[in-house]
Amino acid sequence: MFDSKFDKCCLKMFAIDSNEIREYISPEYEKLGFNLVKERMVGIGYPQEILEFEYDPSFAVRGLWFDAVYGNLLKVDAYGNILVCVHGFEFLKHSQVYELYPNKFLKLDESRVYVLNTLFNLPETYLLACLVDFFSNSPQYAKTLNGVKCGELFMSFKSIFQDVRSAVDWVHLHGDLKKKTVENLQQYVRKDERLPMFLARLRESGAKTFLLTNSDYNFTDHIMTYLFDFPHGAKPEDPHRNWKTYFDTIVVDARKPLFFGEGTILRQVDTATGVLRVGIHTGPLQREQVYSGGSCDVFTELIGAKGKDVLYVGDHIFGDILRSKKISGWRTFLIIPELVRELHVWTDKCQLFEELQQLDVKLGEMYKYADLYAATHLNLLYYPFSYMFRAPAMLLPHESTVAHEQRFILESPKLSQSEDFSDHPQPRFERAQSLIPHVRPETPRSVTHNHDEDFSEDENEDKIRNGDKSD
Repeated sequence: MFDSKFDKCCLKMFAIDSNEIREYISPEYEKLGFNLVKERMVGIGYPQEILEFEYDPSFAVRGLWFDAVYGNLLKVDAYGNILVCVHGFEFLKHSQVYELYPNKFLKLDESRVYVLNTLFNLPETYLLACLVDFFSNSPQYAKTLNGVKCGELFMSFKSIFQDVRSAVDWVHLHGDLKKKTVENLQQYVRKDERLPMFLARLRESGAKTFLLTNSDYNFTDHIMTYLFDFPHGAKPEDPHRNWKTYFDTIVVDARKPLFFGEGTILRQVDTATGVLRVGIHTGPLQREQVYSGGSCDVFTELIGAKGKDVLYVGDHIFGDILRSKKISGWRTFLIIPELVRELHVWTDKCQLFEELQQLDVKLGEMYKYADLYAATHLNLLYYPFSYMFRAPAMLLPHESTVAHEQRFILESPKLSQSEDFSDHPQPRFERAQSLIPHVRPETPRSVTHNHDEDFSEDENEDKIRNGDKSD
């Protein structure tokens, strides 16, 4: 969504992150990364048993926090209030959460908390849960508050996290992830024949197109050649064109978010060999030439488009969107693939939203007070004292523009498979001689977060067990 001022601006540059052009097929691509990281972990000394874990795409979502002190995955709200806490595969009770986190709150401290906020983080999120569960429940290890012991060996949850992070980086930079991706492009990368038409229309409107990627040239060339591998060009009657002809400027090895700060040396790439040419490129920029490194300031100066003249498309809210907006003043377009499922829920489950509105009325009978503001407290005379004051629901832009009556059909294989995981229990396959305590997590059969009550969770369970539902 654009704000009301966007239509007053003249779009001169359409800058796009290569990840928004090359859409990886999920969960196949995440499974590939998960398996490669597992192998790397075994290669640096972790038990062979962890190879038995299989990637579960229904377990994690983007945005979870990993607390390296206690080894917990946390779902928090915008203020750091903990909504859900998972240790390995175990969803902790509220009383357990309070023991670890007073007031069910945790400050975002980068020395302790790592935010798993990209799609690339999903495999390592699940692997962290697998490893914490394995070491916390295996009989040969003794669990402590901050890690596990095996004889004289102590392994902290923080060291496990550091090993996983290092393994993930190694797989992306030095491992076989890119090699296996290039060897099986049809299996891991989805292409869309509308892409050449979209880029051509942008340029016909007068905007320049700018491709920005952290990948090296050789990998980028393989991916982009595949994505533009159609018998036609921008139109069905046009001949096929090389992918580089669709962009005015191409930058590889950008090293975002460093690109939006001090940046690196700007150099040309020899597209015949992929080798960087000697010397610093000082301009001007040439069509179909590929550049390496540089910075946002250098390119905006060479291109002649600054600030609100540029619309940047990215999927990393911190590394792409916030950096480009705050440092460079670029307009931003955030890509959220999960919105496909969100819209499906919004349109397909309209009956549930109607029931929620009815439940809001019933909540007034259960709660007696709320935070209010008014000119005078005497205004309460005009309401029953059992009345529940509740702010009206604020719809997000993608909800307010799509009516419940609209039918929204899922076309993404990724989200269709996620739907299958959520609606149908998955069979459990376990080796008879497996040493892994839990091969996969048990999906919670009840809500994992409730509003805090005046009584403890144990007291509540006792009341329910005894049939006492009174306040």
